[in-house]
Amino acid sequence: MKTSSFPKHETGSFEFTAENKVEADRLIAKYPEGRQASAIISMFYLAQKQNGGWLPKEAIEYVAEYLGIAAIRAHEVATFYTMFNLKPVGKYFIQVCRTTPCWLRGSEDVLKAALDKIGVKNVGDVSEDGLFSVVEVECMGACCNAPMVQINDWYYEDLNAESMMKIIDELRAGKDVPVGSQTGRMSSAPTGEWTTLHDFPPTEQGKGGTGDA
Repeated sequence: MKTSSFPKHETGSFEFTAENKVEADRLIAKYPEGRQASAIISMFYLAQKQNGGWLPKEAIEYVAEYLGIAAIRAHEVATFYTMFNLKPVGKYFIQVCRTTPCWLRGSEDVLKAALDKIGVKNVGDVSEDGLFSVVEVECMGACCNAPMVQINDWYYEDLNAESMMKIIDELRAGKDVPVGSQTGRMSSAPTGEWTTLHDFPPTEQGKGGTGDA
């Protein structure tokens, strides 16, 4: 597949929807008078979500104006934090963790499978249909379920190349994909059978379990 530039890099203009203006005002109201700039992270997240997962120059400067701060201050924040995307991403934005626990458990295979499956060569490229893009990120705090990825707002854990490709196929088909572990284990429970708490220790009265006299 060829890499597309979907969506276009320039939006021409940006403005919050009526619903997001209400939310923006709610966010600003959390802070004391004169400290409304403290809402900028939340405002950027709101703008990014409205704009299909990325922040164009127009959105950054719109937020600056909304908060009454200099545009350069807004650009400083947007360019510092890696959770803000300054170029278009796919509808399904796949962030592959490459920190040591995930790397040791096969994140390189997961990354390669994701790139091959969506049909791009480089990290950050958007698939021709605009549905997918893949980036590498640092630790997202699910080390015990490595390797893992985040797709939009959700974690997908205990992955391998095959399960990563299956997730992409199902998302492309419009299916709901269960979040969390892809091997069926509950949360961060151990794989296989339980190895602890099989039996309660005896109580002072010499009886097991509840400690009843």
